[in-house]
Amino acid sequence: MSGKIQAIRGMHDILPERSALWQHLEDRVRNVLEAYGYREMRTPLVEVTELFKRSIGEVTDIVEKEMYSFEDRGGDQLSLRPEGTASCVRAAIEHGLLDQPQRIWYRGPMFRRERPQRGRYRQFHQIGVEVLGLTGPDIDLETILLTRRFWQALGLDGLRLEINSLGDAPERARYRGALTDYLDTHRDALDEDSRKRLTTNPLRVLDSKDPGTRAVIDGAPSLIDFLGEETRGHFDQLCAGLDAAGIDYHVNPRLVRGLDYYNRTVFEWITDALGAQGTVCAGGRYDGLVEQLGGKATPAVGFAMGVERLLELIDADAVRGGPDAYLVAVGERAQQQALLLAERLRERMPGLRLLCHCGGGSFKSQFKKADRSGARWALVLGDDELDNGSIGLKPLREAGAQRAVTLDALPAALSETTAAGGEPTHS
Repeated sequence: MSGKIQAIRGMHDILPERSALWQHLEDRVRNVLEAYGYREMRTPLVEVTELFKRSIGEVTDIVEKEMYSFEDRGGDQLSLRPEGTASCVRAAIEHGLLDQPQRIWYRGPMFRRERPQRGRYRQFHQIGVEVLGLTGPDIDLETILLTRRFWQALGLDGLRLEINSLGDAPERARYRGALTDYLDTHRDALDEDSRKRLTTNPLRVLDSKDPGTRAVIDGAPSLIDFLGEETRGHFDQLCAGLDAAGIDYHVNPRLVRGLDYYNRTVFEWITDALGAQGTVCAGGRYDGLVEQLGGKATPAVGFAMGVERLLELIDADAVRGGPDAYLVAVGERAQQQALLLAERLRERMPGLRLLCHCGGGSFKSQFKKADRSGARWALVLGDDELDNGSIGLKPLREAGAQRAVTLDALPAALSETTAAGGEPTHS
């Protein structure tokens, strides 16, 4: 007999016990996005490889080392998407969405062939936002305000905001020259990857985690000193807006993004609770990307959040999954009527998560399964209940005796019990 087949390293199953936490995060994030007027876009998992080469940059680690790329039977070069922005921009151009401003959000899996570790997987999930067609620091500010609203909705504390400005292309070109000259004089102190980036993408050296390279970076020129009047004014207005909104932030002149398409505002939300993989949300402006991908010149700003990293910060014990109630049927007549009664209860109480026992078994064995299901209550149906139009209500997660209630009174009885326990009521 052949051995069992397991999931690919770095790609994980989301089991039923864990899915309630995912749904908790997704529901709250979606509610916030809808409150800000964003609409969802869903794009394919597979795109032509050229899309990511042109958007992310051919000399980035993602394109050079990490993408899952292949040639299909028709000879096309395809890749699993490593990020979501390029796909959203491609779709907006292809379907003619750029005649008016767009506020778009997306969610789903992304793929990069990296060394799996905590907070970094080969299949990972992101929720992202893209705003197309709006310029100025006000929309930059709104995207950051939106992220703060996420943290409030998810009950997350301890996240800190870092911001920077990468300027526009001419300013960045001048800075790149000054940075290259500086780093070249310290070439021997740089790590191997940074020495390679020195000739291909020197700004990425600023993102190095190597201690020796970090010591060199500390003395490097600052990009903010190369900003012109307009881009500096844009950044100053953003900072003023953050101050007015009461958002604490740190201007990090070494903050760069790993994708080539960013310009002007960039930002990251960081936590110390996840070790090395501390960035949970990152984004910024990418005003040249739409034109770069064949569309008309369109200003744009966006961000993406790492779902797996955010989930590690949420109190899983506070998110209850599983059914609200488990229907136990005692006796042959009750077992014949149980499914029909369950349907009636679901119609009367929209939103009630009711698990009806199937497969027979003794009263004791059914109660064990009810307890293991995680349900808060057991609903007990037997001959007596059938005869008098009632049902037994037994709490499973707290002390309390079983009591009989009429079917008409059951919704109110469940609501009272739920309210006393501090969970949402059913109507």
